Amino acid sequence: MEPGPPIYTELNECQDCFKCVRECPVKAIKISNACANVIQQACLACGTCVGVCPSGAKRVRDDLDAARKLLETKGKVFVSLAPSFVSEFAWTPPASLIAALKQLGFAGVSETALGAQQVSGSAAEMLKDPGPRILISSACPVVVDYIQKYMPGLASVITPIASPVLAHAHLLRRRFGDDIGIVFISPCIAKKREADAHPDLLDVAITFDDLRRWFAEKKIVPDTLVPSADDRFVPGPAEEGGLYPVDGGMCASVKAGCTSTEAQCMSFSGIGNIQKALAGLRDMPLDCPLFLELLACEGGCVNGPKAACRSATVWKRSTIIGYAKLDPAKLPRPAEAPAMRLGAVEPVVARTYPESQILECLRSIGKQTKDDEFNCGGCGYDNCREFAKALADGKAEKVMCVTYMRKLAQKKANALMAKTPNGVVIADADLKIIECNENFARLMGPELEAAYQAKPGLEGTPLRAVVPFHHLFQSVLDRDEDILNRSIRYRQAILRASIFSIEEHRVVCAILQDITRPAAKKERVVQQVQEVLRKNMMTVQQIAFLLGENSAETEVTLNDMIESFSNPETGDVDDGE
Repeated sequence: MEPGPPIYTELNECQDCFKCVRECPVKAIKISNACANVIQQACLACGTCVGVCPSGAKRVRDDLDAARKLLETKGKVFVSLAPSFVSEFAWTPPASLIAALKQLGFAGVSETALGAQQVSGSAAEMLKDPGPRILISSACPVVVDYIQKYMPGLASVITPIASPVLAHAHLLRRRFGDDIGIVFISPCIAKKREADAHPDLLDVAITFDDLRRWFAEKKIVPDTLVPSADDRFVPGPAEEGGLYPVDGGMCASVKAGCTSTEAQCMSFSGIGNIQKALAGLRDMPLDCPLFLELLACEGGCVNGPKAACRSATVWKRSTIIGYAKLDPAKLPRPAEAPAMRLGAVEPVVARTYPESQILECLRSIGKQTKDDEFNCGGCGYDNCREFAKALADGKAEKVMCVTYMRKLAQKKANALMAKTPNGVVIADADLKIIECNENFARLMGPELEAAYQAKPGLEGTPLRAVVPFHHLFQSVLDRDEDILNRSIRYRQAILRASIFSIEEHRVVCAILQDITRPAAKKERVVQQVQEVLRKNMMTVQQIAFLLGENSAETEVTLNDMIESFSNPETGDVDDGE
């Protein structure tokens, strides 16, 4: 069975905040039905979306069961432990960590840094040739994926050397046999995809987060274990390969073992910084080899997406450098890393659209002119035109545009306020009108109606000055208890009032109905409600399983409205005082 994608969305948890769209360095997110789905063929598995998702809807594939099954089915299973374990488990002695891993059932623990040392030796060998050329490290799977998908013109300069973990897996199989199992443990999510692509070398990749859960399930506390003499790394400890998880660590290792004094080594970390660094690289004049160490996580693998802490980079860097041993006397290392060609990856080609189509997409979200393009970034894209392209691509929905939805909501509210036959008023905590319709002003009398004509909406007008029963509004604000269908005598009319909170203790709304209007008007309302009931009952029945008892309440409410207009008025009447 094919493994699922390394990163996916738990749709029921997605809160349509678009934060993943905003933060994804390659915009590999598609919004569908207000849910953010990962576009797998465009995704780098960098884990940025996992880290920023406030609701935890972005999930990482759980491979713990696969690791457990491997322990059950294989005679011997070894751990390939990423060198960032030094900062991840800084307070745990390595021997105690090895003892804890053996308690889980592993036959032995080996440092992935051993493979890194082989990679450094092979890279240093390639730099012996003084000819001008560019070499990009193949160590980071996210960077390799990024170049192949988004900058395929540079794919040919990625070093044809196995990554450190694959080189290490090759080393372990040569040493302990091809029939062993290997589980890689690191803070990297993308290594899951690398394991999927190379099942002949690497069986399973799990994260430090997974390992902690596993320890907790088995009630293993590594810090408390007293290791034995056998609790040591096999086949032996690593040295300068331990520098790989920090920005510039690989360069230091390669440069120390390089016999060419002309070769240049540079390091960049963070996808954004890498995008800038690689721009125009093909046109750069060179007079010597240029080796680029590129790491997707800023600061290096110590800040991987599943590291326990993604800050304190200086402290982590110091810890790593203090642990790793760079002994020039042992360099250069033999070029023992296996050669490995890149797998076929389909480049992500950005579609281009005619200007007319972009403008049409902009108009569909109310952007009629350049001045309407606020470029607020609320949708997750850098500007309105990029959002319009995403709309054309089918990756985005119009509801993502904050200004469009606000204007649309305002238009709907205005239409409802204008068309409803009832008086409607909204007031704030100070009992000042936020908005009202003309029918409200008409119900309150000719003076307020004239004021409405001069200032539609009457924003800021004190309710106390125009509504004798303003104390009912204050009561709803204070108690947060709605007043429904209260009959109030006002002047020569009887008003049926419903007053309710919109925002608790902050905003209150009232709907007022003159129930003493001519019977002909009441009959017309009855007919209109009956027609609405007839047309909507089929829809209500269709969605009843979603609404539950609310569907029944809807019918009862509509029938009550019909009855209230069809029968003589009964009940108490408040004089408004």
